Amino acid sequence: MWLLRLLAAIVVVAIGAGLLIYAFSGNRYYLTLSWRLFKIGIVFALLVFALMFIERLAIIPL
Repeated sequence: MWLLRLLAAIVVVAIGAGLLIYAFSGNRYYLTLSWRLFKIGIVFALLVFALMFIERLAIIPL
């Protein structure tokens, strides 16, 4: 779990750095990079939450 939190923190810092560099340079590449990182991060988070939900369902005895 600590690895996922570390990865999330790195992604947030990378997105912020990309937005900051875009604000100073005006190069749209960094804005596009930040948007891509954001989309990939959201998809990854949803996959992790789905796996955690499925794990909870598997534990519940029927």
